[in-house]
Amino acid sequence: MTIKFLGHATFLITSSDGVRIITDPYEPGGFGGQIGYSPITDEADIVTVSHDHADHNYVQGVPGNPVVVSSSGEVRGIDFEVTESYHDDAQGARRGTNRIFCFEVDGIRVCHLGDLGHLLSTEQAASIGDVDVLLIPVGGTFTIDAAQATEVVGQLQPVAVIPMHYKTPKAGSPIALVEEFLAGKNGVELVEGPEISISSADLGPEPRIIVLQPAN
Repeated sequence: MTIKFLGHATFLITSSDGVRIITDPYEPGGFGGQIGYSPITDEADIVTVSHDHADHNYVQGVPGNPVVVSSSGEVRGIDFEVTESYHDDAQGARRGTNRIFCFEVDGIRVCHLGDLGHLLSTEQAASIGDVDVLLIPVGGTFTIDAAQATEVVGQLQPVAVIPMHYKTPKAGSPIALVEEFLAGKNGVELVEGPEISISSADLGPEPRIIVLQPAN
């Protein structure tokens, strides 16, 4: 399996047999230009959408005529499980709901938290279950912040963590840098490029935090 960070909360996950999943596609120039990432040029077979905000649901900008997934079900032989959550810590009163997607690719269980805005309840953590690779927002303001993200990692105990939804030169929204989440943590791997290959053999007993560079 390869994981390519396109920017913001958007990843391209490609299975060994070529099934391509894009998560939460952003709208280039969205939110008054705050989303400065380039248009998505990677094709996808499947797109997941955690919620209907322009920096997460721009499916019309994804090449390849993908199937859009917004609920639990099977697509292209991959089972997608949705755990309902909220985009804020007021049960959705400020920003609405949020879908957490979990799915298995090449024997590796991936969880994309979308724009999670609160710590997980016991029921939500149980619904998510075991996680190998956790894609987690860390920038705060619109999602959980660095401290809360650290707590969520503790709740789910993933083998590998990939931060997302943080401040970069192309993200103009008032969110924090990834360094706030990384501070004081062990097992941090700063990858020079946007992509990493992961197999079951790479998932050892020691937890990893993998920081990818946005491709777009």
